[in-house]
Amino acid sequence: MKQYRIVLASNSPRRRQLMGGLDIPFEVRVLPDIEENYPKGLSVNQIPEYIATEKAEAYRAQMAGDELIITADTVVILGQEVLGKPSDSDDACRMLRELSGRTHQVITGVCLTTKERQKSFSVTTDVTFGPLTEEEITHYVKKYQPFDKAGAYGIQEWIGYIGVTGLKGSYYNVMGLPIQRIYTELKAFSDSSDE
Repeated sequence: MKQYRIVLASNSPRRRQLMGGLDIPFEVRVLPDIEENYPKGLSVNQIPEYIATEKAEAYRAQMAGDELIITADTVVILGQEVLGKPSDSDDACRMLRELSGRTHQVITGVCLTTKERQKSFSVTTDVTFGPLTEEEITHYVKKYQPFDKAGAYGIQEWIGYIGVTGLKGSYYNVMGLPIQRIYTELKAFSDSSDE
């Protein structure tokens, strides 16, 4: 992957930590005020990949020829409802009440972009929560302030320790980046550019 300078376009400390675990040099670049909107008729499963691709387009104009930009977007889906980032404590508690005792999907859309090519994909993980008490929900929201997290929780935090009873798919995807798939796709990108 030496032919590319890899840029992670994300403010998320969790995504930075996961990218760092690959032992591949990368830098972080964040543009302010990128909209995360999507068309009304879009299927909930397509939303994260659509937003990740839209984010990539915002970086295209200032990309160097040897850069590969990674953009991502994660959503939590319960039934057909998208649970984004909570607006406040009440909203976070509401989301966790809805997730309590149920299985939901975490979908991360990822877009890899160079000047010549673009590849987008999404990864889905099923997460099951056991029943959560009101006391557990309010403790978590008050102490951990999960307002920057889709679905109002971080699986790597206390609520994940005590609440998650099942997981089908990538754990790291639930943290915000399907890192194994990204590694595989980066290798494929690199191999095809060597041809």
